[in-house]
Amino acid sequence: MKKLYLYLKPYMPAILVSMLFAGISAAASLAVPIYAGRTIDCMVGIGAVDMPGLLLILRTIAGVALTGAASSAISGRINIRISTTVIASLRRDAFGAMTRLSLSEIDSHSPGDLQSRIIADADAVGDGILLGFSQLFSGILTILGTIIFLFMISPAIAPVVVILTPLSLFTARFISSRSKKYFTQQAEVRGELTQFCQEQVEAQRLLHAFGAHERSKTDFNEINNTLSDVSLNATFFSSLPNPSSRFVNNLIYMAVGMLGALYAISGGITVGALTSFLAYASGYAKPFNEITGVWTELQNAVVCAGRLFELMEMEPEKETGNEKAEKVKGDIDIRAINFSYDHVKPTITDFSLSVKKGAHVAIVGPTGAGKTTLVNLLMRFYDPDSGSIALDGNDVSKYTRRSLRSSFGMVLQETWLREGSVRDNLTLGRSFATDDEITEAAKLTKAHDFIRKLPDGYDTMLSSDGGSLSQGEKQLLCITRIMLSLPPLLILDEATSSIDTRTEQKIQGAFRRMMQNRTTFIVAHRLSTVRESDIILYMEGGNVKEQGTHEQLLAAGGGYATLYKNADYHAANGG
Repeated sequence: MKKLYLYLKPYMPAILVSMLFAGISAAASLAVPIYAGRTIDCMVGIGAVDMPGLLLILRTIAGVALTGAASSAISGRINIRISTTVIASLRRDAFGAMTRLSLSEIDSHSPGDLQSRIIADADAVGDGILLGFSQLFSGILTILGTIIFLFMISPAIAPVVVILTPLSLFTARFISSRSKKYFTQQAEVRGELTQFCQEQVEAQRLLHAFGAHERSKTDFNEINNTLSDVSLNATFFSSLPNPSSRFVNNLIYMAVGMLGALYAISGGITVGALTSFLAYASGYAKPFNEITGVWTELQNAVVCAGRLFELMEMEPEKETGNEKAEKVKGDIDIRAINFSYDHVKPTITDFSLSVKKGAHVAIVGPTGAGKTTLVNLLMRFYDPDSGSIALDGNDVSKYTRRSLRSSFGMVLQETWLREGSVRDNLTLGRSFATDDEITEAAKLTKAHDFIRKLPDGYDTMLSSDGGSLSQGEKQLLCITRIMLSLPPLLILDEATSSIDTRTEQKIQGAFRRMMQNRTTFIVAHRLSTVRESDIILYMEGGNVKEQGTHEQLLAAGGGYATLYKNADYHAANGG
C-alpha cells in the first residue's frame, strides 16, 4: 500500500476534489430520511395535513437527490480516471522492468506468469483502487453522518444501533481474512494457465502433426480444474462477508424497530421521527456491508500489487562497464572460461579460443555440447563464472551491454516478427534505412521476389506469427534485417535450418557478401553450411574436442569426421 501511494501521490489534488464531491453525495443521501420523516409528520391527523409544508419538503427532497446524484457521478468519473491512469503507469513500469531483466532472470519465470502480472494483476489493482475511492471514503462519511443524525433524533435508542451494528463488520472481516491465501493461489494458477494456453496456441501445427490434442486437453483440464477450485474457494469466502453482515444487521434492525415502536407508543418519539430513525438504522448498516466488499477487493488488489512490485523489484541486468564499443574490428579472445547455468552442472569447462578479424568460425557438435551457450556468453546474455572474453583486446565487461550487443548481428533458428508491415520488420535495427537500401538488402537475400508478390509489397501488414508466410520466408526476412544493418560481427545460430536446400544454396552468395571482412560465428547442424569456414570447432561436453579446417578434421578421423560421414545425419539435415 505504501508503494501504491507513491503512484497515487501525483493525483492527490484530484483525489481531494473527488472526496469533496463524495462528501456532498453522502450528505445529500443522509439528508433525505430527515425530510422524509417530516413529510409523514405533515400528514398525521385527520384533516391536519400541511399541504404547503409538504410540497416544500418534496421540492427540497428532489433538489437534494439531484445534487447527490450529480456529485456521485462527478466523483465516480474522477475515480475512474485516476484508476485507469495508475493502471497504465503500473503496466508501463512493470513492462520497463521486464525489459531490463537479465536473460537468466527471465528464464526463471514462465512467459505466461509475466504476462499475467502485467495485464490481469494490474487490472485487479485498478479495481481495488476504484472501489477504495468510490465506496470506502463515502462509506466512512455515511457512518459518521448517520451516528450524528441518530443521536439528534433519539439519544435513548441511538447507542443500541451504534454499539451493535459494527458486529457485522467484525464478522465479515473475520471471514474475509481467510480468503487472502486463495486469492494468492488464484493469481499464481492463472499465470500458469496463461502460459500453457500461449504454448498450445503457438504449437498447433505440432499438435496436429502428432495427434496430441487429447493429451493437450487433458493437461489443460488439469490446470483449469485447479484454477476452478482455488477460484471457487476465493469467490466463496469473498462472498460470505456480505450475507453474514446483512444477517446480523437484520437482527439488529428488528430489535431496534420493536424498541422504537414501544418508545413511540409511549410518546417519546413521533411517527415521522421513528421512520427517519429506522431509515438511518438501516442505512447505517449499508456502508459496513460496502466496506467489507471493499476490504475483499483490496485484499485481492494487494496480492496482485505484490506480484507487480515483485516483478519491478527483480534484480535488473547488471552493467559492469561504461565504455562504448565503437569502431569494432572483430578480434575475439576467449581465455579459460567456465560456465554453468545452475552453478552445479558445468556447461562449458576451461574453454579458450582466439579469432582474428574477418575469420569465419563454425561451431558444430551434438545437442547439449555448449554451442548456443557460447553464443549467449559472446552476447553477454550470461557472464562466465570464471575466465574472460575480450573484444579487440579489451575485456567485454568494460563495455556497456547495449553497445556490445549492437556490434553483433544475430540470426536465430527461431524467427521473430513483430506486428506491423514488412518494412517495419526489416528496419527494426536500422530505422533510418532508405527504401533503396531496404530493397537492395532484400534482393541480396532473395527475399525481394516473394515480398513484391505480397498484396501491398513492403507495406503488407504482418501478424506476430508472420501470417501466411512460410517458415523459410519468415527466416529470409530475419536474414534481410541483419543484411540491412551489417554490424562488424555476425552470429548465425542455425540461421538456415528452416530454409529448404535449394533456397539455402541461392542465398549462400548473399551470406558470403554479408560475412566478408566480418568476424562470423556459425552454429550449424547442416555441415554443408560450414565446409568453407576458416575454423571449425567440434564441441562435446562443453569443451572443444577438435579444431581446424574441414579437410583437416576429416583427415583426423575424430568426432567431426564421424558426424560428417553419418548417413542418417545427412538424410535428416540435408548436409
